[in-house]
Amino acid sequence: MTMMMKIPQSSIPISRNGKCGVSRVFRVLFCSTGTVTSPSSKDTLTRRLAQFGKPTPGFSVQGVLDQWVGEGRALEREELRVTIRHLRKFKRFKEALEVSEWMSDKRFLDLLPGDVAVRLDLISKVHGLEQAEKYFSNIPITLIGVHVYGALLNCFAHAKNVEKTEAVMQKMRELGFAKTALTYNLMLKLYSDMGNHDKLDSLMQEMEEKGIVCDKFTYNTRLNAYAYASDLDGMEKLLMKMEADPVVTMSWNAYVVVANGYLKAGAVEKASSMLKKSEQLVRGKERRFAYEVILSLYASIGNKEEVYRIWQLYKTSGRIYNMSYINMISSLVKLDDLDGAEKILEEWEAVKEYFDSRVPNILISAFCRKGLLGNAESIVKRLLESGVEPIAGIWQHLAAGYHENGEGEKALEMMKKAIAASHPGWKAKIATVAACLEYLKGKGSIEAAEEFIELLKEKGCIPTELCDIFIKKMRSAKLESEARDPIGGDKQALEGEQSGKELKGKIIS
Repeated sequence: MTMMMKIPQSSIPISRNGKCGVSRVFRVLFCSTGTVTSPSSKDTLTRRLAQFGKPTPGFSVQGVLDQWVGEGRALEREELRVTIRHLRKFKRFKEALEVSEWMSDKRFLDLLPGDVAVRLDLISKVHGLEQAEKYFSNIPITLIGVHVYGALLNCFAHAKNVEKTEAVMQKMRELGFAKTALTYNLMLKLYSDMGNHDKLDSLMQEMEEKGIVCDKFTYNTRLNAYAYASDLDGMEKLLMKMEADPVVTMSWNAYVVVANGYLKAGAVEKASSMLKKSEQLVRGKERRFAYEVILSLYASIGNKEEVYRIWQLYKTSGRIYNMSYINMISSLVKLDDLDGAEKILEEWEAVKEYFDSRVPNILISAFCRKGLLGNAESIVKRLLESGVEPIAGIWQHLAAGYHENGEGEKALEMMKKAIAASHPGWKAKIATVAACLEYLKGKGSIEAAEEFIELLKEKGCIPTELCDIFIKKMRSAKLESEARDPIGGDKQALEGEQSGKELKGKIIS
């Protein structure tokens, strides 16, 4: 392989479909080549790029960089790294890659292994794994070390490509690079996600033989696998080992995992005990998310009192977001406490900063399933009065509710509103559509049914082939009706014609 100090900018067509992400597990590897500090100046390069938000037509990262240098400002490696890290944090991977390429192509900075690892990861996100592999094959041998191999392993693992991930892992073993918990954690996570739980113990045994200390992530991955498999014995033994290990700091999440395992196995009391332990470990910035998880599990257990208690704790943790209200209302619906859920909805209506249709949608759906259509209509009325047009899903819930209540005409009316409010990609529930068609068929309104189907087809609410099937059925029903009654829809016309003949006869006579 040719020895090079510069890595040329790739001329790869842009694709936004790369699915490989950087695991938090490997951020240490990517950022370990130097200490990066945030610039103190208010007008930093990072700020200048960030103020563009999402890139607009004509926006050019390299143009911003060139302008920065053209203003006579210094631009060193560390500030470029800070900028790349910031862009990655906000998932602006294409722009981060452009900064990385500008870094070597315009500034002529020699890339260090950590820089190469980051670029490899960014290429996988922006252009896909195939291009990332091509890039890897052209990296100078002097730069290929643990950081770069770690990045490649991470890309394959997140793409769930077991064969290639195992191949890279084996290469890392041979080169002596597989010597940290970070590397093994990626393999453990991959095997756990793929359901290859039998390989987890052998990996952890390998870590023990090499003297690699298991960290919190290692234990939690194995704990998750035990819980998923309902292996309570293995789960309990590992939990005891974690609690006894002075190196491991127990987290609220570990006890949540165990609680979930017990709940899955039907051991409700043990699950509740683990949630109490979990709650005691909730700290700082994690409080909001932790309380949401714990609250949901108490709802699954069926403990309404604890759900309300955790909700009050949650409200003391700071600002309450829409997702929190969604979580609480969903939990109360699960507990069949619709009155309580409605009170929480009213609380949200009074304090919300941003409207989120998912919040009222949960309760409207629950009311409709219970046949409490007046309650559902009341929420919809409040939405309309506040200037909010309900989404298609809300109207469809009402349609289903009216159908179950035997009110076919109202169901049809609500379904038409759902279609009118639908956005591209929204799909109607086939059962509700079929119920509306059956109602029209029963009325003998075959033409109205065909118009309804055409409306669905025009808006793309159901697959075209299904529309065609429905139309054939309606036309078949019409033919059957006409076959049973030969006079059919022409009865009035015939009667009118006979009446005319009689009148004519009288005039002639």
